[in-house]
Amino acid sequence: MEAQEKPVCQARWLGLIDYDQAWELQNRLAAQIAAGKLPPTFLLLEHPPVYTLGRRGGWEHLLWDPAECARRGITVREVDRGGDITYHGPGQLVGYPLLPLARSGWQADSPRLPQADFVGYLRKLEAVIIGALAQLGLASGQREGYTGVWVPAGVMAKCRACRPDDRPQPAKIASIGVKVDAHGVTRHGFALNVNPNMDHWQGIVACGIDGVRMTSLAELLSPCPDMAQVRQAVLQEFAVQFHVLIESV
Repeated sequence: MEAQEKPVCQARWLGLIDYDQAWELQNRLAAQIAAGKLPPTFLLLEHPPVYTLGRRGGWEHLLWDPAECARRGITVREVDRGGDITYHGPGQLVGYPLLPLARSGWQADSPRLPQADFVGYLRKLEAVIIGALAQLGLASGQREGYTGVWVPAGVMAKCRACRPDDRPQPAKIASIGVKVDAHGVTRHGFALNVNPNMDHWQGIVACGIDGVRMTSLAELLSPCPDMAQVRQAVLQEFAVQFHVLIESV
């Protein structure tokens, strides 16, 4: 009975999909959700290599010139999410929750979503990833003053793939950048490094944070969980944090 009382959230696995195509799909589905024609939807996917600059992104944080990006097969896009610059690529689980976040009638009180609701949403996304990583055997957490999910220095000290001088500092394993549209529906979301080409992070100042260390499940767990395992753990934690019943379509 309790499960039936939870709202349904449709989960869609899209596989490897072009960034622009996924962006257009988000916009189209979000409009249907706002109109009440579609339930909340959670898109899970991978992208071909792409750097995306959010609304706070500075071009100075793109370290490789266009020719070098092209040589490595990486496209560059300016996008409408929050945050700075990040990387997406194969081997990274990207999640785009399309959720009607705001309460009914919120625009009557303010033209913007209440800040507490927005920050609370970010914290829930972090909790989803932290819980999923715990299921997979990796300790992670939040880091004061930063968005995203971080692996603590004590865990990084066991990283066999890391340079010795990288080990004492926390490392970021998942980035988060979102948008809430005029109807209160969320777009964009998170990117969790499972087993991507980590060399591609060298082309940017990741998230605009000088000296940030990025890491992945493949660097820290042996054997590395496959994408299906990671996806299942994320879906389970998403259902818990957002109190929804996941319906895979």
